[in-house]
This record gives sequence, C-alpha cells and structure tokens, in this order.
Amino acid sequence: MSRVISVVIPVKDGGSELVRCLDAITSQTIDSEVEIVVVDSGSTDASVATARDFGAVVREIPPREFSHGRARNLGAALARGDVLVFISQDAYPLEATWLERLTSPLHEDSTLAGVYGRQLPHEGATPPERYFLGFLYGEKQRRQEAASVGELTMETTLFSNVNAAMPRALWQRFPFVEDIIMSEDQDWCRRVLLAGYAVRYEPKAVVWHSHNYTLGAAFRRFFDSGASADRAYLAGDREAARALRAAALRYARGELAWLWRSGRRRWIPYAAVYETTKFAGLVLGANHARIPLPVKRHLSALPSFWQ
Repeated sequence: MSRVISVVIPVKDGGSELVRCLDAITSQTIDSEVEIVVVDSGSTDASVATARDFGAVVREIPPREFSHGRARNLGAALARGDVLVFISQDAYPLEATWLERLTSPLHEDSTLAGVYGRQLPHEGATPPERYFLGFLYGEKQRRQEAASVGELTMETTLFSNVNAAMPRALWQRFPFVEDIIMSEDQDWCRRVLLAGYAVRYEPKAVVWHSHNYTLGAAFRRFFDSGASADRAYLAGDREAARALRAAALRYARGELAWLWRSGRRRWIPYAAVYETTKFAGLVLGANHARIPLPVKRHLSALPSFWQ
C-alpha cells in the first residue's frame, strides 16, 4: 500500500496566495497519495470554497480559537497521512519535486523527528528580508542535535512550519503546544531534540516565502517571537543567550557587508533602523512578564492571545 502524505495549511483570507499554494501542491510529482487539510480561522473571502474546490478537507474555527499550535494540531488530527507536511498559505513550492525532497529523508533515517526546507524571497522582497532568509536558510544541508538543555541554541532549535515534514507518529508523541503565541515549531524542535531525535535542514526542498514588513509590523512580530523565546531559542539559558548575541553581531556585520558589496548601499540607513526595531521588539518580548497586560496587547501582532 502506498503511503499517504497529508499537507496541513492554516488559512485566513488566503486569496490568490492560497490558490497559488494549492496549485503548486497538487502539481507535485510523487509516488504517494497527497491529501490537503485546511484549517480556516474565519476567512471573509472565498478561501474555504477555494480549498474545497482543490479537494481539501476543511475544518473551520472562529478567529478567537486560533493559535499557531492549535490550528496545526487540528489539521494533523484530521489528516489520514502517516507523514505530515506543514506549509503556510503564502508559501508555495519552487519545483514539482519539493514534496519528495522534503519527505524522503524521513524514510531514510529513523533518527529524524522532522525535516524543514529552504525559504527563498518573493520577487520584490526588500534587501533586509532577502538577507534574513539567506542567513537562516542557506545552501548547506545540516543536521541538528542537542543532548542537553545547555546545547539548545538558535542554531539547534531552528525549525519552521512554513516548510516542514514529520512522521505522524512523532506528532502524536509531541503535538504542538497551544499556549505560546508563536514559535510552536521551535518549541517542538526543542522537545524532540531533548528526547534524543535529530532534525534535518534540507535546502533542496524549496518554497517561495517572504514578507515586506513595515517597521511596526516587524516590531510586533519580533515582540511575539521574544515572548515565546524561553520555550524555543532561549531555552538553553545563558549559553543560548550568548549564542543569540553572537549570532546577532554576526548578522549585523554580515548584512552591512552584503549591502555594501551588492550595490545596495542606499538601504544601509533603513536596514539599521529596521534591524534595531526588530531587536527592540525581541528584547521587550523576552521580558514580557514585566509588562502590563494592556501594553502587551498593544505591542503584539496577535492581541487576542493576551486575553
């Protein structure tokens, strides 16, 4: 019997991006049955009808019940597949071999809990966004392991549900947490690493995915990231904080040099403001316990989480 791969997509007003995503998924060349599961959290456009037109299994929930972990858990629970693939509505595969390249390592290596793939910027992405994606999702394959809490860093816990796959059995043992605002994927990665598994970054499994955030949107996103950091890339305490500071310094120097070398020098002042804004959001988020609840709602990209 051939295996079944279930592709789970959280959706909210997906519009033409969802159509593009679904079209790319249904165009994959793979010797497996592919099922699409959509969890829609209150779309006001035609997203639900679009998903059903593509043959997707659809679960609708009210917006107040959405969290990144909950939506993906609901989709995974509905899925029939022995392999679960997660993708975002605004991402779409670069090639028809994407699904095979993303899932095949799971069948070749039983020590892998998950595989995540590369994200390339859309045409028109700003230089800071292009550098950000290149910094996190480069051309080299890697295997991530952590035998103890002290080995948990930004590098070891990196995992992204924008473009990821895992065995259903592993998700059943380690479902996504639903009580953090974001980084449910990195929290999951932390837990499976400490359980003795590894994860793999596969750069040949590529999707297009990027955002041109305003300064305000970037601040809010990184505030939410910081608020979840103690369950993800700062879970390793002092060593993790030290690794993050080193990565931030390496990132700043690398971006400056890249903008200079690539002829994008006019972007340097904006990049300085943009990256400072992101870092400020992250630091405030990491210290959110000291911030009054009404203020956190104002600083967050998902105010309803802070009810």
